[in-house]
Amino acid sequence: MLYYFFQLLQTWGFPGAGIFEYISFRASLALILSIFIALYFGKKIIYFLQRLQIGESIRDLGLSEQMQKKGTPTMGGVIIILSILVPTLLFTKLSNPYIQIMVLSTLWLGVIGFIDDYIKVVKKNKDGLAGRMKLVGQVGIGFLVGLIMYLHPDISLRQKVQALRVDSATHSLKSETHWLETRALKSTLPFLKNNEFEYADLLFFVENPSKKAVFVVFILLVIFIVTAVSNGANLTDGLDGLAAGTSAVAAIAFSVLAYVSGNYILADYLNIMYIPNSGELVVFIAAFIGATVGFLWYNAYPAQVFMGDTGSLTLGGVLAVFAILIRKEFMIPLICGVFLLENLSVVLQVSYFKYTKKKYGEGRRIFLMSPLHHHFQKKGIPEPKIVARFWIVGILLAVIAVATLKVR
Repeated sequence: MLYYFFQLLQTWGFPGAGIFEYISFRASLALILSIFIALYFGKKIIYFLQRLQIGESIRDLGLSEQMQKKGTPTMGGVIIILSILVPTLLFTKLSNPYIQIMVLSTLWLGVIGFIDDYIKVVKKNKDGLAGRMKLVGQVGIGFLVGLIMYLHPDISLRQKVQALRVDSATHSLKSETHWLETRALKSTLPFLKNNEFEYADLLFFVENPSKKAVFVVFILLVIFIVTAVSNGANLTDGLDGLAAGTSAVAAIAFSVLAYVSGNYILADYLNIMYIPNSGELVVFIAAFIGATVGFLWYNAYPAQVFMGDTGSLTLGGVLAVFAILIRKEFMIPLICGVFLLENLSVVLQVSYFKYTKKKYGEGRRIFLMSPLHHHFQKKGIPEPKIVARFWIVGILLAVIAVATLKVR
């Protein structure tokens, strides 16, 4: 909103109004404002939740640390969502399709998480929103994101192509580089020099696959990614500050990738796909970073509030959609590696338990408890140390991900 106001001031010749054209300036404002909103309104929201007696109902996992958290206000994800959306609405070009998709995704996933939390803590139904209904919601936003990317005329790519021309003076062939605009369904593969990947390549067994067939493959993968990362963040939200901290680290890595992908000069220098209009996403992800960092003020050990599914489902899903929009979805296992590890620990634990129960008559376990962070708790490692170590792993993975821009 303020972007258009300052644009108007610029046309009137107001001194300094043109600074709002700079993405870096607006991203800085979004970061600062989102932290302020989380700190100022976060305290008021926590008091409000306490008055309503909306406290977390902790399952008895045999961990004394966890049981001590019983009664801590939950649904604090509202703080995160508010801190993301307000700066986004104030400082971005709201006509930008990428921003519209991110706002839609944030609200959509936030509503799913809120309903789940509401059923759990207000209606006192510990099962929350039925799993299939939650899945329908995640599949729905995945389908919408994929469909909009496929149909929207302003969502495109520009890639460098080499062309030969005859020099009029020397009559010799010369190679020239051109930027070709395309709406092809493509992504980026890390660590490869020729890192562009077309979804049509997944249908290698089909000769000249149709656009509809490629679209179906793309949609299915988008749905899978959004659902998996959203659930991964949900599983990670088990210790104070763990999900918020790892999400902030991942968002910083994605902000770098978004900035270079949306900048013509940097994309040319790094030999990556240039995505017109995507630079605006840097402002959104700056607000996201500020929201998670601000939330940590109250969520760090010992937590004064939990984000609940309202926050965790939103954080994971938003990061997934963001990665898809900047065509870096295949870097999610690296950047969101902590979420992946948490997810895998649950899948391996459940699968191995079922397998051994069927084979030996009794279920056996790989980990002392899953998700993975509870395994380390069972080993007697203090909660703050587990969280700090997971953050360190996340930082290392984020640095490696950013390094792939040059290391191929």
